[in-house]
Amino acid sequence: MARLLYQGHGSYRIMAADGMVIYVDPFAGEGYGLPADLILVTHQHSDHNQTNLPAKKPDCKIISEKDALAGGRYNTFQIKGIAIEPVEAYNKNHNRDSCVGYLITVDGIQIYAAGDTSTTEQMKTFPTRNIDYALLPADGIYNMDLKEASSCGDIINAKHSIPIHLKPGALFDRTRAEQFTGRNRLIIEPGEEITL
Repeated sequence: MARLLYQGHGSYRIMAADGMVIYVDPFAGEGYGLPADLILVTHQHSDHNQTNLPAKKPDCKIISEKDALAGGRYNTFQIKGIAIEPVEAYNKNHNRDSCVGYLITVDGIQIYAAGDTSTTEQMKTFPTRNIDYALLPADGIYNMDLKEASSCGDIINAKHSIPIHLKPGALFDRTRAEQFTGRNRLIIEPGEEITL
């Protein structure tokens, strides 16, 4: 079965059942030794785009917001059986023209990698998508605060809502994570790997 390793801050690794490895917003924590098939970058802030960190397979594909929003429209991708659908991401600190989130479908599991964002109009459509895991930023400085992130969790109605990106300069903040009240909350600590 597919697995997700939370590395801390906004960084995590997804491994498909067949061993395919995806890194999302590499920057924080450990666990970059498994060679990547795919690296996803939501935007070019330095705490999200350290594509030098993961080991890479010779045919590793890196998709950034520049690919996802090429030509001013959201472009979808199929990479080795993994579906990647870019979605809106924006707030007062992140321009919608240079940031994206991703809906990632791995082994039939759909993961919403929100990137750095606050509430978006597109989130209202997400309940019909039957998202399995929504990873939502909630630092309250560069992104939405815990109250708004919790509201987004309710709007999206994923089977699991995971608070991440909780405190600038920190891998994780357990106290803040426990204040997240979004529907179907799941708290994951850095270095913890879950089966999807």
